[in-house]
Amino acid sequence: MSADLRQLFGRRAESDAEALLRRKGYKILGRNVRSSVGELDLVAKDGEVLVFVEVKARQTDAMGGAIHAVDGRKRAKLIKLASQYLAQRGLVAPVCRFDVVVCRGGRDRPDQLEHIQNAFEVPAGELRG
Repeated sequence: MSADLRQLFGRRAESDAEALLRRKGYKILGRNVRSSVGELDLVAKDGEVLVFVEVKARQTDAMGGAIHAVDGRKRAKLIKLASQYLAQRGLVAPVCRFDVVVCRGGRDRPDQLEHIQNAFEVPAGELRG
């Protein structure tokens, strides 16, 4: 698959993940929120909980599939991005959670979406605004 087709597949996966979360009642606060550290795919509110959402898209489960791409290094980066998000907005100690939406299969866009709430725990004191 060419880089252009992979990027298109990824953008469609993010759109599908956003639509899924909206259907579940989430309020989307931001998409592709960029900073000097990197990018948060989606930032949302689930009731009073601030949710940082990583979208992982793969056409196949080769190499362990999309969920295995959220490894320790990726989790550390997401925590750093979330901390930066909180600090930039002056948010102190909100209730936060990290979710992952795994998008699989399909030719032009994913045909399976799996929403994993609270996909990983954050060690105490690591997430700060």
